[in-house]
Amino acid sequence: MLLDINWEEQTIPEVERERIQGYFERGISEAIRVAEGPEEAEVSLTLVDDRRIHELNREFRGVDRPTDVLSFALQDEVEEEPEILDFEDEILGDIIISVERARLQAEEYGHSFERELVYLAVHGTLHLLGYDHEAEEDKAEMRRQEETVMNQIGLLRE
Repeated sequence: MLLDINWEEQTIPEVERERIQGYFERGISEAIRVAEGPEEAEVSLTLVDDRRIHELNREFRGVDRPTDVLSFALQDEVEEEPEILDFEDEILGDIIISVERARLQAEEYGHSFERELVYLAVHGTLHLLGYDHEAEEDKAEMRRQEETVMNQIGLLRE
């Protein structure tokens, strides 16, 4: 798995970024494995502030407020698209996480900031792989996958 991380939000000290990057790599890689995604997948992860994710949420989803995570999948299925030689693009897409939201939610849920960041990255990865949480049944399946991944990488709820 290839993970490209863009640290646009600057409140995470440089000395912590390497450790957090390792968590991101493990979490995203495990989410891809659990969801049976492509082994050589490519994901772009960008960490932003509330102002920036608010802009993106408004522009791309028509929702005029900040959110915790956005996912932009590059592999959405199109019915008319012919299948050519079983070629599968391994670039999954982009995940955008609000560091401010992650901090607030970690405090609210009573677990570590790192766990919340990685949980949001795992959540975003599952969206890139086609999971959603519109219907209760789908939401329950997505939550099971998220918790499986978080348990596998050792970032348990505290």
